[in-house]
Amino acid sequence: MASTDPLLTDLRLELRHYELRPVYVAATELRVVPRQPRQLADFGRVDGRGNLEQAIVMRLLTPRGELAALGHPEYGSRLHELVGTENTPTTRNRIKLYVLECLQAEPRIEKVLDVSVEPVPGRPNRDRVDVTLRVRPLGDAEALAIGPLTLELGS
Repeated sequence: MASTDPLLTDLRLELRHYELRPVYVAATELRVVPRQPRQLADFGRVDGRGNLEQAIVMRLLTPRGELAALGHPEYGSRLHELVGTENTPTTRNRIKLYVLECLQAEPRIEKVLDVSVEPVPGRPNRDRVDVTLRVRPLGDAEALAIGPLTLELGS
């Protein structure tokens, strides 16, 4: 496998719950310190391909413009604009367009290989779609598969 240097290291996030919207928390890792009566908790780390996967999910979940005050006006996606729309082929094509647009801004992606947007199979709730993507990380020949990520349109 190629070097993971361009994929960086970051704080690892864990999905806490997914009732109304996904809520992530900073992961912790316990460590034992010699001659200490208790364990200490450190922030968890994620690096390499796992870091890129987490960064893509966070970029997709963040509404574009949400980080403008921090100097990142183009960070995020436009997926939030589709909440409340019907699950039609046109909406699914817009989801794909917004995902591709969002991934184009990620500098650690060499190429987007595939974006699939399909209705959730076997579910009576037709306002949900599964988004699955495959990307080639910069400097890595092996594809990274992400998903399926379920997007609730809520119409």
